[in-house]
Amino acid sequence: MKWRVLIIEDEEALRMALTDRLLREEYEVDSAADGDTGYEKALAGKFDLILLDVMLPRRRGFDICRDLRNAGLVVPIIMLTARSETVDKVLGLKIGADDYVTKPFEMLELLARIEAQLRRPVAPPMDKPEASETVEFGNVRVDLPGTSVTKNKKVVPLSAREFQLLQYFLQHPGTTLSRDVLLKDVWGYSSAAFTRTVDVHVASLRQKLEGDPKRPEFFVTVLGLGYKFVPA
Repeated sequence: MKWRVLIIEDEEALRMALTDRLLREEYEVDSAADGDTGYEKALAGKFDLILLDVMLPRRRGFDICRDLRNAGLVVPIIMLTARSETVDKVLGLKIGADDYVTKPFEMLELLARIEAQLRRPVAPPMDKPEASETVEFGNVRVDLPGTSVTKNKKVVPLSAREFQLLQYFLQHPGTTLSRDVLLKDVWGYSSAAFTRTVDVHVASLRQKLEGDPKRPEFFVTVLGLGYKFVPA
């Protein structure tokens, strides 16, 4: 079975170059040149990954990413943008993007990032607790096989990467996990340059699941070492 990739990019030359290269790599590819069309295709099609430009006509990439996550779509999203400011990268990650590539980029690097995302299943089996179980802490309930999360009985939309990070924390309760370990085991990266990605995703889990994100009681910081999940 071939991986299916959706490219949402308004720059025709880049869109065609990405399409040609991915086809040569034996991916199935569809594309859209504006935000509204891309959003509709993303919801209607069963894609394994989305390449999403930030600056698009008719609907911005940030809005598409946020709306797809709110709609419950957990497919990995890699943002493509000419912007290099840290605040833009942080915003993209906070609203549910799984990775962020700044233009111009090397095609080989993008292909490697695509492969890294596709290597990680949305809900990998866990050793502890069993995959048939649900996990509860505070007023949060995590349905592991259903890959769904509720807080106060209301659905909490998580990106694929946020769910994987949450799942990893649940698998290692009470264990101090360094950023490097999380980056390697959850993202499949080995470069310390991406440790900020871990911080952003932990902050997002706190914002969505903690009673008071500024005073977390479940996803706590261990100064100088990393993070720890503390069950209630």
